[in-house]
This record gives sequence, structure tokens and C-alpha cells, in this order.
Amino acid sequence: MKHFTTLLTSAALVAASALVAQANEFRLGLITPPPHIWTKAAEAFGAELAEVSGGAHSVSVFPARQLGNEAEMLQQLQTGALDMAFMTVAEVSNRAPDMGAFYAPYLANDIAHAGRILRSETAASLLEPLAGQVGVVGVGYGMAGLRQIVSRGEISTAQDLAGLKLRITPFAPILDFYNAVGAAPTPMPLPAVYDALANGQVDAIDMDAELIWVLKYFEHADTIVQSDHMMFPMVGLVSAKVWAGMSDDDRAMIGGLMAKHVDSTIDSYIAKEAGWLEQVKDTGITYTKVDASFFGDAVEQWNAIWSQKAKSLDALRAVAAQTE
Repeated sequence: MKHFTTLLTSAALVAASALVAQANEFRLGLITPPPHIWTKAAEAFGAELAEVSGGAHSVSVFPARQLGNEAEMLQQLQTGALDMAFMTVAEVSNRAPDMGAFYAPYLANDIAHAGRILRSETAASLLEPLAGQVGVVGVGYGMAGLRQIVSRGEISTAQDLAGLKLRITPFAPILDFYNAVGAAPTPMPLPAVYDALANGQVDAIDMDAELIWVLKYFEHADTIVQSDHMMFPMVGLVSAKVWAGMSDDDRAMIGGLMAKHVDSTIDSYIAKEAGWLEQVKDTGITYTKVDASFFGDAVEQWNAIWSQKAKSLDALRAVAAQTE
């Protein structure tokens, strides 16, 4: 929310030539299923916007990839065909590589630390160029839980991951990490993951605790590795073309409320992640907790690649050190 003052001018200038009528009913897309924390936050944002605006504005929420995958939704945002989205930072990093720095392995010590990093001024500053670079206005960050590994077979060392078909979210920072580990990273959309794990189409998955528990991925697993190896940020986005058609008052109201509700997801995961992991552990599945040493030199290999791609990496590391 703190970077709104500069956004009000820069985003409007970027899309000032677009003659877009001010919308009263906004469409907001997500890839997450209806019970997911992100989807619930989007619905809460829509409800509060309708209340605060006295019914002048409403938001229709389309979860579970109803409007396409994230790449497709981002294209729709760029053209103004879609008004808003709650989207993984990973998708945005495909067009704004500095955002890939958030996926630095073990940047965050734990989930609360991840929240502090995302709430920093340095993180906020990475949103400011998005209107010019990507054609979207980033209003603030949320997140999912830290990443864990769910495997159909036994995993005792990182060498056991070698050659395994391991489902990932299809983005470069995560792909580079598992390539360094020696796995066979397999991009796959979220709705396909349960069946793929059940039928052996993939051997393992990279996933957060909420979905491991709530969507019952553990049911087809022999081993859960609590590695906490990456944070998984989300960003609230508004089409820059749609933003340019809003009044200053509407930008302040809509941007402020969206920032509030995406930020609320951070508190939700901080409060709930440990409980989900305990429930998974209580199922009796082999459960192992590891640290960065488990992955050998894969972390340093990732750092070597992304220190060249993401200029923000050193700045985010400095924030991480300051907020430990």
C-alpha cells in the first residue's frame, strides 16, 4: 500500500492513450480453487469494495482458471479484457525478471520471515515498474506457504530426487532450482496435479502445506519432505488500461482495498501453516524435515544463475538479513 502515491501518476501515464471507460463491474481471475485462501481473499475484497463504494463497484471472482491459465490472464490484463487478478509472482517474473529474486532458495528462514520480506519497502519498490514493463499495476503482495516436496517413493537424500518427474509450477526460477537438484522438473497446471500423482504420471510434486493437506495430495504419497526451500508470493494486479480509466478517488479506494486483502493472506498462512503440517505428519506418512544442506550445491547453482538475471537479488537478501 505504501507505494500508491507514485503508482497513481506512473500507471496512468503509461496507459493514458487508452480510452477505456470506467468499469463498475470488475472481473477478477485466479488459478486457485474456491476453498483456497487467495480465492476467499478475492471474494472478501469484492464484498468490501461493494460496501465501501455504496454499490457503485462490484467484483465478479473467477477462480480455478475459469478465465485461462496465468499467462493467458496476464495477456488479458495487458489488453484490458480482464480487469484484475490475484496472480503468482512467478508468472509476473517471466516478464519482469527482477521479481524472480523472491524465489531465492532459503531467502526466508520461516513463513513469518517471508511475510516481513514481502512487506518491506524494497519489495514494494519492485511493483513500481510493472505498469511500464508488463502493462499491469501491482498494488501489493500476498503469499502461499513455503514450498515442500511430496513423493510417491522414499526420499532420504537429495540424490533420491535425481531423475524423478517432479511437478512444478511452470516458471523459470523453480525450473532452474530443480534442474540444479537433478530432478526432472515437470510443469503442470494445479488442477491436473492430484490425478497425476495418483496415477504415477509424476513421481513427486513441489507444493505448499495448504494444498498438501486441503486437496489431500498426501493420500498418494509415501514421503513428505518439509524443506521450506522457497517462499511463494502472490501479487494483486489491475490492468494498467483499466487503471488509467479510473478516477483518482477510485484508484485510491480500489487499490487500497485490494492491497489490504492480498496482504491478509500473509497473516492467514503465518497462522495456519504449522497446523496443516502437523496434520499431515499425524497421518503416519514418512515425514522428514531438512534444511539447505539437504540440497547440496543446488542452492549456490541457483544463486549463480539468478544473480545475473535479477538485479534485485542482493537488495532482497539485505532485507532478509535485516528482518531475521
